[in-house]
Amino acid sequence: MSSELEDLLNKIQAFSDERDWDQFHTIKNLILALMGEVGELAEVVQWKTESEVAASLKTTDGKNIFAEEIADVAIYLLRLCQKADIDLIEVIDNKLIQNELKYPINKSRGTSKKYNEL
Repeated sequence: MSSELEDLLNKIQAFSDERDWDQFHTIKNLILALMGEVGELAEVVQWKTESEVAASLKTTDGKNIFAEEIADVAIYLLRLCQKADIDLIEVIDNKLIQNELKYPINKSRGTSKKYNEL
């Protein structure tokens, strides 16, 4: 694990410990909190066209709104990994290997079809 990620995980753990929130950070509660934050991220783009989203990301305020919501999602995801004793980097690496097998370049390039439709 990178030292930056390790430092970040330590900060998240310390933040929780200082507030005695560990008691509330159950797997179920963290999943529900993560879902709520993903919903808030979705609200940022809800009812906007692709061009409106792109234009928003070109402004400082728009980019800051995106960044704050993405940070909330990431914090809950990392906290969930901590509580479930899951190495996020390892599982992402493993999932990418699985996806490479499911989505070979010669069949999946340029299409959004699911692996079982290729």
